[in-house]
Amino acid sequence: MEENDQQEPGEDISPAILKRALKAFKKRLKLTALDEDSRLGRGPFSGGATGTCAIQPPNQYPPEVWEELRRQGRLRSSSHGLYELPKQIK
Repeated sequence: MEENDQQEPGEDISPAILKRALKAFKKRLKLTALDEDSRLGRGPFSGGATGTCAIQPPNQYPPEVWEELRRQGRLRSSSHGLYELPKQIK
């Protein structure tokens, strides 16, 4: 391959897809946090939010989309395929 034939990472992913993927990620994160907060069996003195911050991204989008969002700084990679929002976006 020549240098001219190599593409930049994420060059073939449209900004509209990235925007929809990030919106889906935020919605999944919100629903996961609400689900954790509404569980029965939590102690009577454990008030407040659980602090769910890293989730597995929705599988409607390929891993390349999540890696591109991570590369752009819009998501932060946690561990074992989990992602979270950076502090400034929360």
